[in-house]
Amino acid sequence: MFGFSDETYLDVASGNGGNGCVSFRREKYAAKGGPDGGDGGKGGDVVFVVKNNLRTLAHLKVIRNFKAPNGRNGSSSRSYGAAGDDMEIPVPPGTVIKNAETGEIIKDLTGCDRWVYLTGGRGGLGNWHFRSSRRQTPRFAQPGEKGEESRIGVELLVIADIGFVGFPNAGKSSLLNVLTNARSKVAGYPFTTKIPQLGMMRYGDNDLVLADIPGIIEGASDGLGMGIQFLKHISRTEGLAYLIDLSDPRYLEAFDTLKEELSSYSEDLVVKKSIIVGTHLDEEGAPEHLAELKEKYPQETIIGICVYYDDGITEVKQAFINLVGKSEGKIMEKVQNKARGGFSAVINNDATYIEPTYEDEDN
Repeated sequence: MFGFSDETYLDVASGNGGNGCVSFRREKYAAKGGPDGGDGGKGGDVVFVVKNNLRTLAHLKVIRNFKAPNGRNGSSSRSYGAAGDDMEIPVPPGTVIKNAETGEIIKDLTGCDRWVYLTGGRGGLGNWHFRSSRRQTPRFAQPGEKGEESRIGVELLVIADIGFVGFPNAGKSSLLNVLTNARSKVAGYPFTTKIPQLGMMRYGDNDLVLADIPGIIEGASDGLGMGIQFLKHISRTEGLAYLIDLSDPRYLEAFDTLKEELSSYSEDLVVKKSIIVGTHLDEEGAPEHLAELKEKYPQETIIGICVYYDDGITEVKQAFINLVGKSEGKIMEKVQNKARGGFSAVINNDATYIEPTYEDEDN
């Protein structure tokens, strides 16, 4: 996750079609052989390819211009020009393609392996196609069609079953490390987690993807802290786990504060299925604080844990399974939620531009 990036702009263009050829058959003993100009090749498409081994859009920050190769021109003897290769753009699962100006979703790539965004131009017809009894020597051919070009926004929404929400140092990273194979950094200072972290939890025959979202602070929706910029990543989660530090003096207000910040970002987040996980159960007074939490929120599922002594971990695993309603060991079908419109990514005008090269350029 080094160099984590979750949104960027791309300038993309499909290839032009090759021109049709004007040619006449010229062979010994074949006088007036007639037209034999071949067709031009189709231009390359712009294709987004979902790669499961990618977790970020950082590779698209350096190279943001993609143009598919043009089709080759037709040639004599009715030879077709070669079609241009597709320009494949690799993206991680959960990527959304948006209109760069309005923020409107063009395509959600969830569940897709490949998606053709721009189609290459059609190749032009050679003069062989235009022969007739009255026009036996057509001296014209059809030009290739131009490709398409567009500026788009590419946004990544982390796909997870359950998202962890909590104040800094609430124990989110520690719980993620215990439940999954993730190895998030754990330290005793705020904002140890600077980017979303993912981990896979296996319990029985069930697999769940868990996401640790960087800590939220009060006032995050007004621009304070850093957690607000990653809240979009939990828009796809099936459920939320609110982690509350039982040793924090604000333990009784934490749940309401967190929900208020989520509500300020999007009302859809606060209506998700959720549980409350009280952490640091080994601290002095924590068991009493846990009982007070349960008394204040009798309608909520509340579990106390201590990751160091493995207290409550089994209960949390089962609660997560129940939360997303899984009965089979498959990753759930992700619901499609529209993220907030627009992009905050800054266009990098110094980014590298890749121009396709040809061994012998004839277009």
